[in-house]
Amino acid sequence: MRHVIALDVGGTGMKAALIGEDGTPLHRARRPTGREHGPEAVVGNILGFAAELRAYGVEHHGGPAAAAGLAVPGIVDEENGVAVFAANLGWKDVPLRDLLARRLGMPAALGHDVRTGGLAEGRLGAGRGADRFLFVALGTGIAGAIGLDGRVEAGAHGFAGEIGHIVVRPGGLACPCGQRGCLERYASAAAVGEAWAAARGEPGADAAGCAEAVAAGDPDASRVWRRAVDALADGVVTALTLLDPRTLIVGGGLAEAGDVLFRPLREALDSRVTFQRMPAVVPAALGDGAGCLGAGLLARDLLTTTPTTSEVST
Repeated sequence: MRHVIALDVGGTGMKAALIGEDGTPLHRARRPTGREHGPEAVVGNILGFAAELRAYGVEHHGGPAAAAGLAVPGIVDEENGVAVFAANLGWKDVPLRDLLARRLGMPAALGHDVRTGGLAEGRLGAGRGADRFLFVALGTGIAGAIGLDGRVEAGAHGFAGEIGHIVVRPGGLACPCGQRGCLERYASAAAVGEAWAAARGEPGADAAGCAEAVAAGDPDASRVWRRAVDALADGVVTALTLLDPRTLIVGGGLAEAGDVLFRPLREALDSRVTFQRMPAVVPAALGDGAGCLGAGLLARDLLTTTPTTSEVST
């Protein structure tokens, strides 16, 4: 097997790598998505970036890649290779897997960004060796990935792992999803930043500043933080009850607070579990490179199966 192409597309930027047979990145690159020019331009930029990576592999690594993996945000139909919807990028029902396969002349795989990052954490990072894990990303919103025996469950309709939309405060704050009281309205980095800004009377205050103030013993910050941790623990216990994971991996910007987050979260979970078994609660290990590494795994997995006509077109 040769190297593979891995692409991780975000709202404003794209990260990519050529990944060798042993999982080592051979080349890394970044590009803007160009979303200000519309969804068709974003798709064109993705395909063009992928073609550059293919050419780089030919020039510097002796031949084209064997396969390509692409991780994108929003609603993703992984089985059919379709990017169904992404608010930040403006696209709807884009057959990205087929477009990528045709442009590159190689098998291609499409995955959801958080699930793909969770796949990397499960196989290569903090969940390595765990047969069952739950990955929770605490960023602007909250998303998750359910790991089962080396793969990540997408669900029947591509919504598996959306832990941020577990209702933890019935009748509470309105969520853009249409519900009220969703977990991400209380425990995401955006929610903590909003609450901390209100407590401080400073519109620019953010979650990182709140974490620093908690570490310094600020009582207002501690109240804001405790509210978030309690909500997070309530949501996670619901997930533990349903999924019974062996390992809980917590990543995203809020997890960068380290023990300021993990110590009270473990205590809050301990106080809530009854018959459930407490999983190992660990920080994510791969940082913002998880999505790219996971896209590489999606590509590599194609090489152990027989490609279908929808996975490769020359």
